[in-house]
Amino acid sequence: MEENRRQFLKTAGLALAGVSFASAEQSKASDIIIPDGRIKLSLKIGMVDFGATPLEKFSAIQKMGYDGIELSSPGGLDKKLCKLAADQLDFPIHGVVNSLHWHKPFSDPSAEVRAKAVEGLKQCIRETQLVGGSAVLIVPGVVKGGVTAQQVWDRSIACIQEVLPLAAAAGVYILIENVWNNFLYDPKGNAQQTADLLKNYIDECNAPWVGSYFDIGNHQRFGEPAKWIKTLGKRIVKLDVKDWGKKASFSKIGAGDVDWTAVRRSLLDINFSGWATAEVRGGDEKRCAEVLANMHKHLLGRA
Repeated sequence: MEENRRQFLKTAGLALAGVSFASAEQSKASDIIIPDGRIKLSLKIGMVDFGATPLEKFSAIQKMGYDGIELSSPGGLDKKLCKLAADQLDFPIHGVVNSLHWHKPFSDPSAEVRAKAVEGLKQCIRETQLVGGSAVLIVPGVVKGGVTAQQVWDRSIACIQEVLPLAAAAGVYILIENVWNNFLYDPKGNAQQTADLLKNYIDECNAPWVGSYFDIGNHQRFGEPAKWIKTLGKRIVKLDVKDWGKKASFSKIGAGDVDWTAVRRSLLDINFSGWATAEVRGGDEKRCAEVLANMHKHLLGRA
């Protein structure tokens, strides 16, 4: 009986120690916080459904606590007016999203369409430079309609190489976003896919002005964002912030399946510093303030 009692106490003690250890680990994980000033928070201008002028829009966004804004190009708001508003408020426009890359893709079979895509990217770079931004977000191409992954790879890199001299002269990055374009991942594959193809694609561009605009939630269905971040490492120049879940689909930040604690840990591991831009459903001022609060809580680890 005494031996049984000792064995019970030993087993119970180990179990309790395990609980204490797990609790400590959980507490430690929940305390992972991005240091002040390491990441600047922004949102896409298309999310802003208020303000009649760039000055009104930027002023309201700045008062909420955002650090800057991202525009679209070609088209969208008048870039000269945006620059004047940004200068007046001391509120940065950190870059633009290419508005042409879906309907004039760099992977199009037509050389004429690809030429228009190249000219559109050049305009994006010039307008980014005009407003004082640092990067253009692009989707490199789409695997569909008989266009293969290899063709997307070859055609898009050729287009990017053509624009690189302008990007270098302007000091503007061309950043590749990971999106649901059936490229650099297997759309029929499992949830354990890696960022190796994306890493290799960026490396083949072989230019310091080409990097990753890593979208945290876009490939949650196909891989673990935290692992992708570690694989891409210093290739990541900027972040898009969204969430995705098996039940929630694309959702509010924090409402999907993204492991935000692991994401923060990976961002710290690669020493990421730069812009993070929300890309979720926008709306009125209340909604945009909610987006900012969600980014503070989940991306930065702050209440």
